Amino acid sequence: MVLSDTPVTAVTNNRDQNRFELRLNGDLVGILGYFEVGQFGQGANRMPIVGFMHTVITEDFGHRGLARALVEASLEAARANGWKVRPVCSYVQRYLASTTEFNDLVTA
Repeated sequence: MVLSDTPVTAVTNNRDQNRFELRLNGDLVGILGYFEVGQFGQGANRMPIVGFMHTVITEDFGHRGLARALVEASLEAARANGWKVRPVCSYVQRYLASTTEFNDLVTA
């Protein structure tokens, strides 16, 4: 058996607490909180607009690119769920300003 020194990250959606959770080697090290702030679409096709409210990485794990990984995975999950995103969090705003990859998700 070969063990790797490469950290394992996983982002999951904790719907009960309205947050995406980032785990590093199984330990919770970051969250991105969200709330439904509206809807878009017509009739039965209405889908949520979700405010990405705040991104938090545990202080001991800061400056390692984990916030970026959490935001990217959360945006991918939003896309998969058919959500539009209202970036309230200043980190999410800065991230979105640096890329066009998620422009289709962003709403005011």
